[in-house]
Amino acid sequence: MKILAAQDLRNSLRRKEIAPVYLLFGPEGYQRNLAAQAISDIALKGAHLREFNESEISLNAEPVGSAIAASEQLPMMADKRVVRVTDVVISTNKQACNFTEEDAEAIESYLKDPSGSTVLILVADEIDKRLKAAKVLIEHCTAVEFSRLAEPELVAFAKDKLKDLDATAEENVVKEIVAHVGDDLRKLSLEIEKLAVAAYPDGVITRELVEHLVPNSRELTNFELTDHLLENRKTRALQVLKKILDDGAEPLMLLGLIGSNFHRLLLAKELMNEGVPRSEVVRSLRLPYKKQEPFLALARKTEREKFSEILKKIADTDLAIKTSLGTPRMQIEMLVCELASMH
Repeated sequence: MKILAAQDLRNSLRRKEIAPVYLLFGPEGYQRNLAAQAISDIALKGAHLREFNESEISLNAEPVGSAIAASEQLPMMADKRVVRVTDVVISTNKQACNFTEEDAEAIESYLKDPSGSTVLILVADEIDKRLKAAKVLIEHCTAVEFSRLAEPELVAFAKDKLKDLDATAEENVVKEIVAHVGDDLRKLSLEIEKLAVAAYPDGVITRELVEHLVPNSRELTNFELTDHLLENRKTRALQVLKKILDDGAEPLMLLGLIGSNFHRLLLAKELMNEGVPRSEVVRSLRLPYKKQEPFLALARKTEREKFSEILKKIADTDLAIKTSLGTPRMQIEMLVCELASMH
């Protein structure tokens, strides 16, 4: 069976179309869980005894057989019952995997002929689509994959969330919130709620408020990358770079953040060389508390000439990306290899 995207599911739910069995998986857990709740709400709309017709079974605590048995029960004074199976893991890691080929064989007969009065929702934290157990579920379920959102989608999500909370922010401020938080929708939602409360009563979220209240999670990861580059740890630098890019960061935006880190390191070095008190340096650069000492130590021990050379190479890479000399990802990978080899 074809794997659907999240938008396909949203469209079918708007039409109130409910399938007998769902498999919800993918790295975007926030939307995945909201989708499971939306399916349950539509299936049980108008049910007077919802608590008796809605079951949740964790595969970390109960076997697949419990889910099959619950799915075969008839609803109580309602048209439908919902069985939600959570924490499904299909993996080559035997310690983590809790849904095996044997489990797939056990549930396959039910999936081929599901109860007309039950909506079974399988929510997977991890699924290796190459494995037979995963293929069985994908073949017989309405399978929906929740991928991480790209930056424009994250901005749109943030705007919708602000509107729901009767809060406002300029376009560049919304983008800054997204840049600080990254693509974790649950965290993004919580940070926007925090900002909306802080902006009461006028509801206007400013850049200053964002800088003051929202930790820059991407910046922290980028500092780790910067540290590996200056310490010539090429393998670790490439591993961190891969994670950042795989998490959805745009190469050009990431390059800007890396450049910003080196600019701040150079500024910190110059301020300290001029005898500016540590407290003033920290305040000027808005360094997170846990990163203050490592950041300043890195600035102290790195020569000014090295910072200047690195910033020139970053500028050259920026130009190469903008003039389409190779893919942006390849350009930034080449830059990281080059910077990590400098002495």
